[in-house]
Amino acid sequence: MQNILIIEDEPSIADNIVLSLEREGFSVFWAPTLEQARSFLESDHLDFIVLDIGLPDGNGFDFCRELRASSNTPVLMLTARSDEVDRIVGLEIGADDYVTKPFSPRELAARVKAILRRTQSPVNDSNTKTPASSLSKLEINTETFRATWMGQKLALSAHEFHLLEALASQPSRIFSRRQLLEKAWEDPNSAMERTVDAHIKSLRAKMKQLTEIDPIVTHRGFGYSFEEM
Repeated sequence: MQNILIIEDEPSIADNIVLSLEREGFSVFWAPTLEQARSFLESDHLDFIVLDIGLPDGNGFDFCRELRASSNTPVLMLTARSDEVDRIVGLEIGADDYVTKPFSPRELAARVKAILRRTQSPVNDSNTKTPASSLSKLEINTETFRATWMGQKLALSAHEFHLLEALASQPSRIFSRRQLLEKAWEDPNSAMERTVDAHIKSLRAKMKQLTEIDPIVTHRGFGYSFEEM
């Protein structure tokens, strides 16, 4: 059974989410504060996190950044604000999806299931595991969903992992944003092409934390490619 943590300070909203996810067969924990959420992270294995942005003891954006420094556990963010900038910020810092209140608990559960399916299966189903990349600085394993850059593990979100896998699978090939959506999103029509830009920006930042080498090249008006350095 997969474990899901709900970080939401409004009991009525949390109760509806918990009930909906439990009906889908998940084991669900609830934390109304970030302090309690950190206790769950220390003591339990979590497969998914539903994270509210506005919490009594902190900001969900900051918590997501903190989490992404050491974990690639999928995160779906909740907010009462519908501004596009909030959605972009959430995606840039590594969230896998974003839901605006009010929302349908059934739709949220469907999104959770879709993200988990995506993170548990490789983009290319014909390859259950890719060996170390011919690019000696990068290793990708699609069985464990782990990527290593310059010998160090990258803490990537599901979308970041699949984007990197797609780009590195064909070095020097220019992929359009639409092509990358098709490869890294289970439902490409649910995301905007600008979302690819946000995830590429986040992916680059994580790789540049390990080395100044930036293998992802932007081709203005066309898309992105992965170049051997």
